[in-house]
Amino acid sequence: MNALEARIPPPVVGLLCAVLAWLVADLSGASALPAQLRLSAALLLALLGLVISGAGVRAVRRAQSTLNPLKPETATALVTGGIFAYTRNPMYLGMATWLLAWAAWLGTLNALSGPAAFVLYIGRFQIVPEERALAQLFGAAFTDFRARVRRWL
Repeated sequence: MNALEARIPPPVVGLLCAVLAWLVADLSGASALPAQLRLSAALLLALLGLVISGAGVRAVRRAQSTLNPLKPETATALVTGGIFAYTRNPMYLGMATWLLAWAAWLGTLNALSGPAAFVLYIGRFQIVPEERALAQLFGAAFTDFRARVRRWL
């Protein structure tokens, strides 16, 4: 399974998980939730995901480190401030929140399979290799950061 580590760009994983959510939501039939409620929840979650991801991107750019998730070994700085004080993975958290927005719009419990699949896949095949690379690059500073800040929330 190591062959899958840090190989598929996280946005592609997110898109595949969105398709999965749509397919399984379609299998369960129409949503029982009113369209206005689904739209409101979806917009709120999408905006929240944008804010979370945007804050992560800004923090990484400010630190002049890499945003390339497929090459974590090229990081030049350990970013621990801003939103990184609350989550070690704000961009992935933002993507998961977008998938929750999509599931809210689809309006079925089955649609939650998309965000769940994303969190499981990204956790195992993207975050674990990234953390290994960061531990090698930043040693005790990363170990301390990992002890203080949760992976997701």
